[in-house]
Amino acid sequence: MKTIVSGMRPTGSLHIGHYFGALKNWIDLQHHNQCYFTVVDWHALTSEFEDTRNIPAHTREMVADWLASGLDPNLCTIFLQSGVDAQSVLYLILGMFTPIGWLERNPTYKEQKEQIQHRDLSNLGFFAYPVLQTADILLYKGEKVPVGVDQVPHIELSREIARRFNRIAGEIFPEPEALLTPSPKISGTDGRKMSKSYGNAISLGEPSQELEKKVKAMVTDPNRIRRSDPGDPKQCNLFPLHELLSSKETQEEVIQGCTTAGIGCVDCKKMLLPSLEA
Repeated sequence: MKTIVSGMRPTGSLHIGHYFGALKNWIDLQHHNQCYFTVVDWHALTSEFEDTRNIPAHTREMVADWLASGLDPNLCTIFLQSGVDAQSVLYLILGMFTPIGWLERNPTYKEQKEQIQHRDLSNLGFFAYPVLQTADILLYKGEKVPVGVDQVPHIELSREIARRFNRIAGEIFPEPEALLTPSPKISGTDGRKMSKSYGNAISLGEPSQELEKKVKAMVTDPNRIRRSDPGDPKQCNLFPLHELLSSKETQEEVIQGCTTAGIGCVDCKKMLLPSLEA
């Protein structure tokens, strides 16, 4: 058995990217590992510090989604980050061992500063959140951290912090390793990474009417300018959802119809909707 550590920020409704990118994997991992899954409410403060009123409600809703999806408290440990004081202490200590240059090169920090204009991210907490993330992992001697491929740089930074701490203070913490999720990257309705912060997400509890509206507006293969233009499902924002949700027969029909221009993008979206609604 390995020690698995992961968490989610309670900043809004969970979306299908959360489910396929993380939650589905957590459910499988809990059966064969020592798993710690945490509501990282301190991480939520990095972007929600000006108005924290919704964090408690989002926390309850998120954990309810975890349980409904199949996380079992008898098989894993589910807890609130802020309920463990030792995490803030370890965060402070690890901050003394972390060079500023390591944080400045964090690709997610740069990306979110560029993409998220409606929130004030010019705070120390947001800049140093990889150190808090490292404390989340190391406190429980986490060996594996289930992440998507875009999160691998974060885990590499955690490894560097652990390595530096161990070299200076003694061998205390294991160097955590990224455990890649088997699902492909789930893009949002606009083609960027699906994120609540970007306003491009399809939530797990999306009402049918809203779901249809969002799917109809999804960006597809940019080369299919006209209905008669053949497309390439590998370049399409929509097809990864077919791979996850649609039958093999439907996927083959989509591939055939798209590459020959036998069907249009609207047809492809209509074929996805029943599976996505289910």
